[in-house]
Amino acid sequence: MPEVPPNPQRQQAYLVDASVYIFRAWYSMPDRFVDPHGRPTNAVYGFARFLCELLEQTRAEHIAVAFDESLTTSFRNEIYPAYKANREPAPEELKRQFAWCQDLSRSLGVQVHADGYYEADDLIATLATQCRVRNQPVCVVTGDKDLAQLLQDGNDHWWDFSRRRRLDHRGVFEHFGVYPHQIADFLALTGDAVDNIPGVPGVGPKTAVALLGHFDTLDSIYDRLDEIEYLSIRGAKTLARKLREHEAAARLARELTGLHCEVPKLAENGGLARTTGDGDALDALFDGLGFGRPLRERLHRLRDQPSPSPSPSSDD
Repeated sequence: MPEVPPNPQRQQAYLVDASVYIFRAWYSMPDRFVDPHGRPTNAVYGFARFLCELLEQTRAEHIAVAFDESLTTSFRNEIYPAYKANREPAPEELKRQFAWCQDLSRSLGVQVHADGYYEADDLIATLATQCRVRNQPVCVVTGDKDLAQLLQDGNDHWWDFSRRRRLDHRGVFEHFGVYPHQIADFLALTGDAVDNIPGVPGVGPKTAVALLGHFDTLDSIYDRLDEIEYLSIRGAKTLARKLREHEAAARLARELTGLHCEVPKLAENGGLARTTGDGDALDALFDGLGFGRPLRERLHRLRDQPSPSPSPSSDD
């Protein structure tokens, strides 16, 4: 009997950007969720529900969750001290819930990664790089377009789970107007207000898309500035001058928008296989948080290594 080829969806590694879903829960879940001591639990409850639904839908055998611990201490802050300086620090009520979300993930047999010097994006990029060595496709679960730059042709996906938007390599282009390998260059040109990264003044998304559509990369744009005035781009006559005047800012932004793919602590990672977790730890956590039975029972059912089922289609 001929050997059955592996199902790429079955083998796909799911790399989860935890912060996106924790913050969404923090802002959207009602504040009536508190533990027996009156401490807020809305973010961890929302994250638990998200992770439960993700595992139920995917039956993921290979999965990791990455957390941010470096919003003011990452290597990007060393390059550019104003990086993310526009963000208010997370309140203690939310910081506590991040720790509970990590405990929840571990109790479900899901790998947890966090670092004080590298951001969750870099951890995910490193894990994705390791998957390449194993010829394993990845699905990055996030709502952050920055991580779309990790996709390669084939079975890779970027999946905003909450909004039911799942994109492959071509889908990234259709949705964002640039290909995955151009995302970091696109953000270097336009800037990224969310992360307090300045771009080139006067270069908005449409102009950035047009430039990258013609030149492909930021480096090529600067190598061929003299061609820009002949392009059918609004303001083309003055665009080259703007780019030349702000080249240093664009180059700095490109250092910030690119991802680090070799986080040292993850260099020897042996794979992302999910385990059966720890049922006692899950019960202790839920008891401490004051959560009821329905969600707990669903999560207990997921602790046993599931039989894989097809992932949702890219049309979700």
